[in-house]
Amino acid sequence: MKDLALGKSFLFSALALVLSFGLFVMPAVSQDSPMDSAKDAVNSAVDSTKEAADEAGKAMSQETDKMKEEMMAKWQEYATPGENHKPLDQLVGNWDYTVKFWETPESEPSESTGSSEIKWILGGRYIQQTSKGMAMGQEFEGMGLMGYDNAKEEYVNVWVDNMGTGIMTGTGTYDAATKTFEDKGTFSCPMEDEKDKPYRTVTTVNGPDQFTFEMFAAGPDGNEARMMEIVYKRKK
Repeated sequence: MKDLALGKSFLFSALALVLSFGLFVMPAVSQDSPMDSAKDAVNSAVDSTKEAADEAGKAMSQETDKMKEEMMAKWQEYATPGENHKPLDQLVGNWDYTVKFWETPESEPSESTGSSEIKWILGGRYIQQTSKGMAMGQEFEGMGLMGYDNAKEEYVNVWVDNMGTGIMTGTGTYDAATKTFEDKGTFSCPMEDEKDKPYRTVTTVNGPDQFTFEMFAAGPDGNEARMMEIVYKRKK
């Protein structure tokens, strides 16, 4: 009887142990399952975010490449000589010139002579003029550049010479019907104590072997008057 009681006691203890173990393990399994789901959700979100970031990066890269191409195309258009550069070709060559200079509108002009070379430079983007001669009894040297600014859509020019220390700048237009360049700008005039005296020039192509340059500025009375005339004749 004692053995039977002991057996029953052992059986009940084992059963209780099994039940208690089951109660312990089941919550653990129940708790692990949501954790795994959360991890899967996070991993999925990370993967989706990464894919979205990759797609956004590709789209941004494509947009950047497109912008670069458009910018380069615009710059190429700006840097390429076009139809508006062609009229300048009429001035290219080697020339002898005669210049007249009026100190006042009423005075007789002084005359002198010289020679000029005008040539294309920098791939046909600008013409460069170099001149040598006499001016008001002194040796004269000068150099100028003229071109067409595709962005500003106007002719541009600069001029320097040994008769001063400033740089004359101007912008202008071309009339194909009259074959005339008209230019406006400013120059330093120490005789009148003007740092930016306005001027206007007209360059007329008289034919394949001659062109005339005229410069106008305000006289003492404030009215525009001709200051200079240069007739260029092509060297034979």
